[in-house]
Amino acid sequence: MRTAIATVCLSGTLTKKIEAIAAAGFKGIEIFENDLLSFNGSPKDARRMIEGLGLATITFQPFRDFEGMPEPQRSKVFARAERKFDVMEELGCDLLMVCSNVSPDSLGGIDRAAADFHELGERAAKRGMRVGFEALSWGRHIHDYRDAWEVVRRANHPAVGLVLDSFHILARGTDLSAIRSIPPERIFLVQMADAPKLDMDYLSWSRHYRCFPGQGELPIDEFMLALHATGFSGLLSLEIFNDRFRAGSTRSVAIDGQRSLIVMLDELRRQTGAAFPGLQDIPPKAASSGVEFIEFAVDERSAVGFEKTLSGLGFRKAGIHRSKAVTRWCQGDINIVVNADKEGYAHSFNITHGTSVCALALRVNDAPGMLKRAVMLLDQPFQQPVGPGEMNIPAVRGLGGSLLYFVDHKTGLDRLWEVDFEPLEGGDFAGAGLTMVDHVSQSMHYEEMLTWLLFYTSLLEVQKTPVQTVIDPGGVVQSQAIETRDGSLCLILNASQSRQTLSSRFLHDLFGSGVQHIALATGNIFATVEHLKANGIELLPIPENYYGDLEVRTDLSADDVERLRAGNILYDREDSAEYLQVYTKTMEGGFFFEIVERRNYQGYGAVNAPIRLASQTRLASAALPSGI
Repeated sequence: MRTAIATVCLSGTLTKKIEAIAAAGFKGIEIFENDLLSFNGSPKDARRMIEGLGLATITFQPFRDFEGMPEPQRSKVFARAERKFDVMEELGCDLLMVCSNVSPDSLGGIDRAAADFHELGERAAKRGMRVGFEALSWGRHIHDYRDAWEVVRRANHPAVGLVLDSFHILARGTDLSAIRSIPPERIFLVQMADAPKLDMDYLSWSRHYRCFPGQGELPIDEFMLALHATGFSGLLSLEIFNDRFRAGSTRSVAIDGQRSLIVMLDELRRQTGAAFPGLQDIPPKAASSGVEFIEFAVDERSAVGFEKTLSGLGFRKAGIHRSKAVTRWCQGDINIVVNADKEGYAHSFNITHGTSVCALALRVNDAPGMLKRAVMLLDQPFQQPVGPGEMNIPAVRGLGGSLLYFVDHKTGLDRLWEVDFEPLEGGDFAGAGLTMVDHVSQSMHYEEMLTWLLFYTSLLEVQKTPVQTVIDPGGVVQSQAIETRDGSLCLILNASQSRQTLSSRFLHDLFGSGVQHIALATGNIFATVEHLKANGIELLPIPENYYGDLEVRTDLSADDVERLRAGNILYDREDSAEYLQVYTKTMEGGFFFEIVERRNYQGYGAVNAPIRLASQTRLASAALPSGI
């Protein structure tokens, strides 16, 4: 299959879009008519730029409200089509995409539409061109690909073919089996788009919420299997309308589009054993068993206070790096690295972002394979000098310019603690009962959220949970979890369009996207809270009203509620499963820790998020100087 992308997917001018598409490695481009109309140059100028960057214009689109028009409109649409053919000659393009009619003036009837397309095919063929017919999911008379195919079949013209659009087909839940019987040579173009499952009209859904394959919830794999069964090997293009993409980086979105196609076709290859010319065999997604370490970038001044906080949380200093000002802090299965070195990546990160998480390391089954897959998916590898005999851990650039390291047992990378660090004697150390990293919560710009969703899901064997809408005193936050099936790794992605939410204010304080909080698990949250209090850790105060409501909406005893109240512990229950959570006060830069106890509970306490956010907002407001 030859892959391409439509200019409508991206923000910016036509020139900027073409340059980004070429830089992302595409070879084909669909020109959206509005992009050409606003271009400061002729179609020939656009062609020179497109071909000069190694691209080919595969489609000019869309041609609207064509089939089934009564006279005199019918004559006018054919005259309009001839004008489009003129433009296409200048563009060097031979395929005009026609979408099904939505005009209230249009007349129904398969035979009427087929006759119109036969005539259009005759006109196109005289000019060495073709036309493709697509059924819009909101088309007035034709909104099903099966009807569009019947029009094409009855038109019976070699210059008339079918356009299949995954969104229009999957959004309506149309049966896919009929695709398998369509002759592949009659499919002129396949347009790919995913989307979240939403209860809204098809037009609004399509115009605002389409996304790249893998970023949504439509059964793209099933569509591709049906398409593969036809033997189709033609044009496969991305056509996306999305408000986030229109606000995002043109180059970044173009790379996301290329990455999504690579992942989608690789998955199809694995399911069918088919080979696709130009698509290299890439290592499979990595299985992850959790977080190996979390690295904080600090300076000398902040290191003292931060390490005091870690000590208060029950961590012990377990090792000192052999060549750098880096320490390892441990508790249970949790490793926190504090990097105060005055050279290297972490130092640069600290200068830009202050005290913050500069790297996550994931335990995976194949670290070299993970890095190879990442590079083949257009992620940016990272490497910096290491000392003699020290570990060179594979890494790629992650959220906000941070690093994502890969550690495995197979190649011995899990020996990094004994190789790179001088151990320190622990002595009698009880800790605070923390056992593992439960989840890592990352805040990002709203327009980045789908990018990072694709980044993680393209690399790791994880599943997406439905997007949660969380109410913050300053607006609405969109939150989505990415997790392994056994829950050993979970990343929470948070973003908001409002600049007043805690998530958005964190981006301002951190000067970019990053880890806003880390949730650590305990087997006994009440005992852990007592340890934290005794160690001087300040916990986020929860309003009295919350506990008053808890008494009436649950069957907890008064003593149980009082224990929760005394510890500022939040509570949630799903059937018999329970979730208890407590938060530290927000530290410098907007970061904080969460402590959780799970009792067969699978979620993340979303019902309590508005209470936590309101409490944090209240404390932040109280800390502001008077008059601000």
